[in-house]
Amino acid sequence: MRREVAVNDIPRGGLDIEIEANAQERGEIARRFGLLGLEVLRGRYRVSTTGRGARVEGEVEARLRQTCVVSLEPFDADLREPVDLTFAPDDRPPAAALQIDIALDDEDPPEPLHNGKIDLGAVTLEFLALGLDPHPRKPGVDFVHEKAQADRETSPFAVLARHLEPKPVKK
Repeated sequence: MRREVAVNDIPRGGLDIEIEANAQERGEIARRFGLLGLEVLRGRYRVSTTGRGARVEGEVEARLRQTCVVSLEPFDADLREPVDLTFAPDDRPPAAALQIDIALDDEDPPEPLHNGKIDLGAVTLEFLALGLDPHPRKPGVDFVHEKAQADRETSPFAVLARHLEPKPVKK
């Protein structure tokens, strides 16, 4: 899913862009991400220039069908993932581009511009991937394993706790 915007084509006041995956793209994306289906995949963005680069703010929205990891039942889910990225030309030599020092409290470095363009399709897929639950659960489904419950009742700690319970004092 490619939706490119050239930074040089962004007007001074910015640009509001909405992109949406078509049926064929949604089918391919669903297979790629291991989903049962992808009914909607859309990105709504505000793209503005910043010096030699650009900033993309907005949201990725999806309506998808997944398999519950507990019950193995299919279920529908909605996803909304906020997007806030900066893009800048990558002026570093190729060898330096492989070495990035980042401290935990640093802001994320800007994403590199490719040929002066931002691929909003790639941004949409990246934030879809970030928003997917790796262990999806159908709403209302809980994991209760009888053996785990029995093990809790007969564990050494449960036996010890019963021995440490205060005994009634006889008068």
